[in-house]
Amino acid sequence: MLRSIAMRHDALDRRACDRGRLARDPRFDGRFFTGVLTTRIYCRPTCPVKPARSRNVIFFATAAAAERAGFRPCLRCRPEAAPGTPAWRGAGASVSRALRLIERGFLDDGRGVDDLAEALGMTARHLRRLFLRHAGASPTAVATTRRVQRAKTLIDETALPMSAVAFAAGFTSIRRFNAAFRAVYRRPPSAVRRRRARGQSATGTVAARQMRRAPLSMLSATNAAPPSSTHATAYAAP
Repeated sequence: MLRSIAMRHDALDRRACDRGRLARDPRFDGRFFTGVLTTRIYCRPTCPVKPARSRNVIFFATAAAAERAGFRPCLRCRPEAAPGTPAWRGAGASVSRALRLIERGFLDDGRGVDDLAEALGMTARHLRRLFLRHAGASPTAVATTRRVQRAKTLIDETALPMSAVAFAAGFTSIRRFNAAFRAVYRRPPSAVRRRRARGQSATGTVAARQMRRAPLSMLSATNAAPPSSTHATAYAAP
């Protein structure tokens, strides 16, 4: 069932995707996502983690499709930071336009799928059918994934309080933000920020140790270095 959901998108070729994944080819970054069946995590093609065996992976055209199939984002390669190239390459013009509107926040200010369909000149039912065919998820699921991805980026790269993160990412309430984030990452946003803080603390500790060692190395270098020409001239003067 999962394989049929993942591979029914015309833009994906399993063998090409697998070659790109195993080579960590940056040209594929943002064009597809890899779901690992043994861990239930999905990754970018450039993920630094040791690649899973080919028989244990499936491929998705979008992050939303991977999440719809029950996979959660990798915290190492950060799918939310993938390039913005259309993962839905080959999709119809209407779907591509809808995805651009969603990316710009069309569904973040109280408007719904009916409004999006009206803007595109079609029925909401037809729009949902096109999305399931080309993106592997509904317009609402795609919009939710983008909000969570924006929130994850803000958590990683800013010190904004969680309430500010929620509204900046496009959520209309803290409760919806927490629920959506936990559904995707299987942990609350505060836990992700604590994880980042621990990583920064470890980096700071290493830097501090290096600084403590610096005076000794500098002293050794100073003792070993010959006097400068200025000092030599000064001492040589009568």
